[in-house]
Amino acid sequence: MKNASQIINFIQNKPQFSKLNRFACIKKVKSAFIPALQKMIKFAYFKNDTLYFVLNHPAGKQEFDNNIQNIKNALNFLKPHECEGICIKEIKAFVTHSPKKEQLSFVLKKQLYVERGTGEVEVTIKDDKLNRLAKDIQDIIKEKKSEHES
Repeated sequence: MKNASQIINFIQNKPQFSKLNRFACIKKVKSAFIPALQKMIKFAYFKNDTLYFVLNHPAGKQEFDNNIQNIKNALNFLKPHECEGICIKEIKAFVTHSPKKEQLSFVLKKQLYVERGTGEVEVTIKDDKLNRLAKDIQDIIKEKKSEHES
C-alpha cells in the first residue's frame, strides 16, 4: 500500500499537475534566502522562464539584489530536485505597496460590560416626545440592572 508521500509524488508527476512542481521549486528557491528576507516575500511566480519575487518592503528588494547573484550561481551549479524540468533563465524582484490581506481583515468584537447605571435620574425634559424617550431609556437601564443583580 502506498503512503501519502508516494501518492502526492505520483500526482505531482502527472502533466495536468505540472504547476505543482513550479510551486515546489519556488518554495525551494525561497528557502535559500535568509529568514528575514523570506518574511518580506509576499509571493513568487514564473513568467517567460523568469522567476519573479514580489516583496513588501524596499529593504527586502535591496537585500534581494545583494544575494541574487549567489542564488543564480547556486542554481546553475546544483539545481534542486524540485526544479527539474523547469527552466529558470532569470530571477527578478520588485516591491509592491499594496497592503497584505491580513492587515485589511480585522475582527470586530462585541464588548459586553456590566451596566453601572441605576436609572435613578430625574427627567426634566419639557418636550413630551423626548421626555417619553428618556423615560423609556431609563426603564431599559433599570431592567438591565435588575437582570444583572438576579
